[in-house]
Amino acid sequence: MTGVLVVNAGSSSLKLSVLGPANEVTASLNIDAWDGSPDHADLGGFLRVQTGLDAAGHRVVHGGSRFTRATVVDDAVIAAIADLTDLAPLHQPRALYGIEAVRAALPGLPNVACFDTAFHAGMPAAAANYALPGAWTARFGLRRYGFHGLSHQYASARCAQLLGRPGLRVVTCHLGAGASLAAVQGGASVDTTMGFTPLEGLVMATRSGSVDPGLLVWLLQHGGLGLDELSNGLERAAGLAGLAGLPDGSGDMREVRAAADAGSPTARLAIDVHAHRLRREIAAMAAAMNGLGALVFTGGIGEHDRQVRTEAAAGLGFLGVAIDEARNAAATTDADISAPSAAVRTLVITAREDIEIARQVRAALGLTA
Repeated sequence: MTGVLVVNAGSSSLKLSVLGPANEVTASLNIDAWDGSPDHADLGGFLRVQTGLDAAGHRVVHGGSRFTRATVVDDAVIAAIADLTDLAPLHQPRALYGIEAVRAALPGLPNVACFDTAFHAGMPAAAANYALPGAWTARFGLRRYGFHGLSHQYASARCAQLLGRPGLRVVTCHLGAGASLAAVQGGASVDTTMGFTPLEGLVMATRSGSVDPGLLVWLLQHGGLGLDELSNGLERAAGLAGLAGLPDGSGDMREVRAAADAGSPTARLAIDVHAHRLRREIAAMAAAMNGLGALVFTGGIGEHDRQVRTEAAAGLGFLGVAIDEARNAAATTDADISAPSAAVRTLVITAREDIEIARQVRAALGLTA
């Protein structure tokens, strides 16, 4: 076996990497501002010089109810992914552009779609269902899909590997501009914080997280807001950005924390609300598994903001979580930051969705590492 090309098309960017047999990165390309064109000069140049590839794996945000595992791409699969665009309008078309670009540059190379929702597809019905009118659920196929599945799946498996405990009950915290938690028991997702859309759950950079639906109805009926204004506010002006009220409207945790340290009461409130919701939801994920063996932090904030980890652990002692502050401050990659006497292990694990995508590609095509 040689290499797997991993394609991760974001809402405005494109990241490509080639992983060798031992999951070593042999080549990579990041395009910060990609217009979706398969004719982009840097993209074409990168793809044309790759040799010895077995397949390409593509991160696709939404698989709906149809795609519950990595799937070899053909024209019917492309059409089905496109049909889910209304559930992920910023990301679904971009994934299709990535698939189109690779098919055009490397005809004949197998392409495999790897879905962020797939890891959560087997959640118990009690976790997956909303208590909505049954007619709505049946008519629209409503359920809690969950997201960041590729990250949660990798982080939980890596945690079990590092600790040598494959049946572990793990809460994985994928914390970045978008953030979610997953309760992972024996390698399977049994609950998660995001739902039908990525708006549910934690306070995020510019997304609100969970909000009383009655409040939203009130804003539409009595607050004079239109649907577009409401949608834009919840997605782009809420979360840390909405709470902190910084002059530039930033929801970047680093900027919010700097403002709080400089004395901003609204920035301090934003950090406190973020920490409160994070602790509350970690405890809820532990309850979904009737216990907790390990807590994992991953993603940009989870890996690099030691204070977020400290704030979370400070309210979770009743679960057996305790961290060593010296270890926490020194953590870089795949580190155990637990206090020596802690009943629950707390780890920082580098996000490697590329490794999980490569693994799923090999499994889908029957390749061996």
